Amino acid sequence: MTEPSELSAPIAKDDRWIALVGNPNCGKTAIFNQLTGLSQKVSNYPGVTVERKVGQARLGTDLQIKVLDLPGSYSIAPESFDERIVTEQVFDWIYDSKKPDVIISVVDATNLSRNLFLTSQMLDLEIPVIIALNMMDRVKRKHQKINIELLKDKLGAADIIPMSATEKWGVKELRDSIRRQIEHPTPSTPELPFRIIGSVNEVLSPLAASFEKDFKSTPRLAWSQALRIVAHEPVFDIFVQKVSAMQLGTPEKIKDYQNLRQKIIARLKSLGINAQTLEASYRYGWLDILLADGESLVIDNIDDPSRSERVDKVLTHPVFGPIIFLGILYFIFHSIFSWATLPMNLIDSGVHAVGDFIITNMPAGILKDLIVEGIVGGVGAILIFLPQILILVFFLTLLEDSGYMSRVAFMLDRYMTKVGLHGRSMLPLMTGYACAIPGIMATRTIESWKERLITILILPLMSCSARLPVYTLLIAAFIPAKTVFGFVDLQGFTLVLMYFLGTVTALLLAVVFDKFIKLESTSSFIMEMPPYRVPMMLSVTRQVYNRGKAFLLNAGKIIMTMSIVLWFLVYFPRPESNLNNTSHIENSYAGKVGRLIEPVISPLGFDWKIGVGLLTSFAAREVMVSTLATIYNVEGRGEGVISVSEALRSDTDPETGLPRYGILMAISLMVYYVFAAQCMATFAIVREETNSWKWPLFMVFYMTSLAYLSSLIVYQGGRLLGFS
Repeated sequence: MTEPSELSAPIAKDDRWIALVGNPNCGKTAIFNQLTGLSQKVSNYPGVTVERKVGQARLGTDLQIKVLDLPGSYSIAPESFDERIVTEQVFDWIYDSKKPDVIISVVDATNLSRNLFLTSQMLDLEIPVIIALNMMDRVKRKHQKINIELLKDKLGAADIIPMSATEKWGVKELRDSIRRQIEHPTPSTPELPFRIIGSVNEVLSPLAASFEKDFKSTPRLAWSQALRIVAHEPVFDIFVQKVSAMQLGTPEKIKDYQNLRQKIIARLKSLGINAQTLEASYRYGWLDILLADGESLVIDNIDDPSRSERVDKVLTHPVFGPIIFLGILYFIFHSIFSWATLPMNLIDSGVHAVGDFIITNMPAGILKDLIVEGIVGGVGAILIFLPQILILVFFLTLLEDSGYMSRVAFMLDRYMTKVGLHGRSMLPLMTGYACAIPGIMATRTIESWKERLITILILPLMSCSARLPVYTLLIAAFIPAKTVFGFVDLQGFTLVLMYFLGTVTALLLAVVFDKFIKLESTSSFIMEMPPYRVPMMLSVTRQVYNRGKAFLLNAGKIIMTMSIVLWFLVYFPRPESNLNNTSHIENSYAGKVGRLIEPVISPLGFDWKIGVGLLTSFAAREVMVSTLATIYNVEGRGEGVISVSEALRSDTDPETGLPRYGILMAISLMVYYVFAAQCMATFAIVREETNSWKWPLFMVFYMTSLAYLSSLIVYQGGRLLGFS
């Protein structure tokens, strides 16, 4: 039985708790969900968890523990932001008294050598380590056999539990093992499992001895810390930070450590030994010997190519692979428009029915006008686009969970390198199609700060789901619903063009930023290819549900608030004479603001109504639709809930009697929204991730300038060519 709690809940001093660690994409988050009953995102792609998560689990009826889920990490020598989170946490355990009762090291059983490297580092910490040997279902399908007891004995782990998070077996055994270790801990051996001999032993001895003396470390922990601190500058920086913060060493003592480290590195260099590879050489050498034993790991049919390898020959082909990927993107973006028509029409009918019911049954007055014109009309206009957002999230989740996104990152790495990025930027950019905020947070897996910064700067140009309502509204209103070339749906093709316009521009700007951003950059691209798997539909459905819920609750709150505020601005001041509704709205508070900025935006083909929408869109892009809905519903008072697309088509200039808007204006406005900086939440998260206001302010400037200039070229160029 599990008892869910809020994610990221703090761990109190008296709590019993365990920590989950493991390589990216080893199934750690799936195990966390099964232990706690929570619903973190589970995807077949490295780097999904990019921050600490805490949940609660019950072990029997009398023991409740907290479970900490850390980001995926290959080592506690950090090369990226998320690995640094793990390293800092481990240093807290080393130099602070509040350690976890048990460490659960989640290991991909199909890749023991790579996964056990981090496990071996966890075994150095004097904390009981249970190895959750996950994905054993795949081991069985590959006709492999692992001698669990012998492997446990050679590693010195407290326990090894074979399990499959996807098939949901082994979880009970893991719970039982956790309870046993909490009640009767089994610490690892106090000595390193591999020997450091000869000149390296002689050179490192003073540093290891200092750790034993100053921090009362066991020989195992002292030597492992010595290896890691000598090999990795970031590890030494974290060591200094933690020791200083906890007042465990004087500035003079820290300076002594720094000098000793430099002497050791220089001495190793004089001996022809690369200090940076020292720890990896010892640990992997030991693991290779251990796993080559034959008693612990027996592999049959190793020469047979796996199903994933056979599929990869096609999907990651240097020529056909990118073409297939572009075809998949085209299919997704086209489907967003074509598949959502029926559910959108049903929601539209429901919104109109609610509006008509209120008009019929509620007495006339300002409250009735507010509910029908502001709330039902404004919020309902956005609710219609929920099916499109769900379809987009559904497809993106399928790509991640199937393992295809890892292949895309690998396949496009050589192209991304040419624009100053690498393949690891692909997942954040693809995530940006759903929402820029999780995409920006996902850049934490990029180890190079320069490449991470460039990815953050271009990511908001990927057309997120908040732009979908704007695109769809304008396409439905002004782009003819017809087929060209016999098979291309013009409306769906227009939507695809908007997505590709933002993507191509983002990549071009990455080249520019790479030239002008003067930051030191060292990067490498190493990514494990997870096997293809059929996505767990429960997980996919959960992600789609969560995204839809977030849209309705989070964006809905903003839209509701903005709709009510805007309704008051459009409704007041009340006219003193019998002005018609159109004249009244133009003289309202909102109308006056729109008229004020109209001279600036009229070269783009926009009038004051569009101008008001541009201003309110800074809260959230989709508010543009609810803004127009509110304006037209107030203008058409007494006619029920107005269809915004129909209102845009039929709106005429009172002076000329000609249509106020046309195809050219629609394209100009869509292009503006492809590039415009209109999401304050995005820039707030950029401020948090870059720890500076410099970069979010730069993004607002360059995106707004790019949007205005592009829209100006489209509209004025179109007019010169005779379009209207």
